[in-house]
Amino acid sequence: MYVGQKATRVDAYDKVLGRAKYTDDLCDKGAYVAQVLHATIANGLVKSIDTSRAQAIPGVVKVFTCFDVKEKHFFPTAGHPWSTDPGHQDVADRLVLTQRVRFYGDDIAAVVAEDPVSAAQALAAIQVEYEEYPFVLDPQKAMEEGAPLLHENYPGNILSHTSIRKGDYQAAIRQEGLVKVEGWYDTPTVQHCHLENFICFAEMTGDRIRVVTSTQIPHIVRRVVGQALGIPWGRVQVIKPYIGGGFGNKQDVLYEPLCAWLCMNLGGHLVKLDVPREDTFVSTRVRHAIRSHIVSWVRPDGTYAARKLEVFSNQGAYASHGHSIAAKGMGAFPQLYPCENVECDAYTVFTNQSVAGAMRGYGIPQAMWAVECHTEEVAARLGMDPIEFRRKNLMPVGYVDPFSKNELYSDTFNQCMDKGMEAIGYREKYRAYQGQKGEVRRGVGMAVFWYNTAVWPISLETSSCRMVLNQDGSLQVQLGETEIGQGADTAFAQMTADVVGVPLDQVHVVSCQDTDVTPFGTGAYASRQTYTAGFSIRQTGQLLKERILAYAQELTRMPAYNLELREGNILRATDGRVLMSLGQLATQALYSLTNSQHLTAESTAQIKSNAYSFGCTFAQVEVDIPLCKVKLLDLVNVHDAGTLINPALAEAQVHGGMSMGIGYGLSERMLFDPRTGRPLNNNLLDYKLSTFMDHPRLRALFVENPEPTSAFGTKGLGEPPTCSVAPAIRNAIYHATGVFVNEAPMTPHSLFRRFKEEGLL
Repeated sequence: MYVGQKATRVDAYDKVLGRAKYTDDLCDKGAYVAQVLHATIANGLVKSIDTSRAQAIPGVVKVFTCFDVKEKHFFPTAGHPWSTDPGHQDVADRLVLTQRVRFYGDDIAAVVAEDPVSAAQALAAIQVEYEEYPFVLDPQKAMEEGAPLLHENYPGNILSHTSIRKGDYQAAIRQEGLVKVEGWYDTPTVQHCHLENFICFAEMTGDRIRVVTSTQIPHIVRRVVGQALGIPWGRVQVIKPYIGGGFGNKQDVLYEPLCAWLCMNLGGHLVKLDVPREDTFVSTRVRHAIRSHIVSWVRPDGTYAARKLEVFSNQGAYASHGHSIAAKGMGAFPQLYPCENVECDAYTVFTNQSVAGAMRGYGIPQAMWAVECHTEEVAARLGMDPIEFRRKNLMPVGYVDPFSKNELYSDTFNQCMDKGMEAIGYREKYRAYQGQKGEVRRGVGMAVFWYNTAVWPISLETSSCRMVLNQDGSLQVQLGETEIGQGADTAFAQMTADVVGVPLDQVHVVSCQDTDVTPFGTGAYASRQTYTAGFSIRQTGQLLKERILAYAQELTRMPAYNLELREGNILRATDGRVLMSLGQLATQALYSLTNSQHLTAESTAQIKSNAYSFGCTFAQVEVDIPLCKVKLLDLVNVHDAGTLINPALAEAQVHGGMSMGIGYGLSERMLFDPRTGRPLNNNLLDYKLSTFMDHPRLRALFVENPEPTSAFGTKGLGEPPTCSVAPAIRNAIYHATGVFVNEAPMTPHSLFRRFKEEGLL
């Protein structure tokens, strides 16, 4: 069995030796270079663009402006599965170039040149005249009467508002003896900072256009490019090579439509669009900044009587993934700590800021910051141990969500908390750090998280797989699910080897998707890949195995039910004798003069289930109060991701998520000038990304409760590691100082303000 074992990544040698080919490696050196001109106002209208000086620069092929976009094909950009039901389709609000500017960085023109220097010179030479409008950066101010309106069809700038009502909140809060705890909790705008910036290139053959792109969602890109260009989707071919990280940013269709449009308008000539880091920060996607307001009414015994949540999500200028982020975060609220009486409202609001889209965790890091900061405050108000308070109120075993039908099958929360407490020495340190008085103090804290695997029943979940038996008995495996650096191809290979019965080194996963030949799949997002691909891999592998054994019946004179396929050998089931190797069978099958067969299998699995992922983070910190500085001493993440396909990959996945959580909690924040809307720190010098210099020892621990709904007992692990890190650090700071900090990141600036307010400075 390979599932559950540590196995070397199938792409390890290619990546270490530099043989792996990324998008830029595949682009011919003769490609034209495209660069985008971004608006330098936050809200308004482009009145005119003078391109004469730019067009005269040697090497410039053509300058395109928003006025050259004659056919207005509005398209959506979110990487959600499409549906034939219009009610399940994303908002189509983008054009390849726009005259109506909605944020500082909007795409208003593009230069195509023979080389990057000429393109850059041309950008600098373009002169733009604007009609400026007032702008708004804060979502609650954007909802106020008289605020600048970004989109005519959305009064109050509200993209969407949804609510949850359970029980009778108003009646419940009238009970006597209740303790009211209320707070506001803020999370910042941050950027994904993947190593490889967005890049794509496009060229035409006949009337078809081929787009090679660094994307998580090749089949969705194909559809959106077709919509943006107004051409049949079958005329679009999308190829996804190796990708240098995405974290959700590349779960949007970013610049593929523009690159394809430029190519088509230049006679199909090869055009490359490579987005620089500064533009990646501003003009691709960011994580939603969310402000949450929570009110809890708690009984003296430490149980919740009623709870209320309001969420205000800063969408930025365009819909992208939109309200689904805020809605998912809101959905966690009544499930993580079930209560009989709940009122929840979530608002996603347009502002004149960079567009917010998917980012690792998809609304749950913001939700867990609010919920777990608040939980700590409730326990403190009641004088209860924070872990015992959680044990009393967390989702119980057997809980079933009425919407998703997800069920908590195991005592996961207690198991994870017990493991984390032991690892960090929580009890001893919690007692030892009480009542400190010095300038440098230590504390321990923790936070839990909730996460849904995949997207059913909100949206389509489907996975297709193709397996081909080669002449030597090895297998080619193709899936629409994409490798984006997380090790998915290795997990797919391990699952395939077990289902079919071949050695792991005989499974060749085709990593680079091509929509012309790769079976349909929606891509990498929602921590779905191992869970959903498992269904199609098991189904397809069993089909292929049946066909192999049916062919073996003729060669061995044994009935198929008396045959088994193990480790690449055909065995007689009754005594385990090896009758022939799979390689011998494959050669015979392809080259037989009497019964030549190409043994393949292909199938689609539509997944109509989902799974909970749970876990927690424990943090130990040292706080220098005069310097307002936090040093992270220890960090432990504990996860129940079901059966681990590859423990080594799982541990690496958790370490990466912990690093993102550290930055989210302590340093990362995009800043915008309130006078102009201009981004102020859109570079890796001024944007304080967490690095290994900021890391303590990172420890990933697991509780393996197999998921009953899963083909291999597994469930989501891609996004959960980043969800509870920041609030755990915050709660450790509270334990050290007695000060609650409700705004992330907890930089020296915010700590100074809070310490001053609480009299520590």
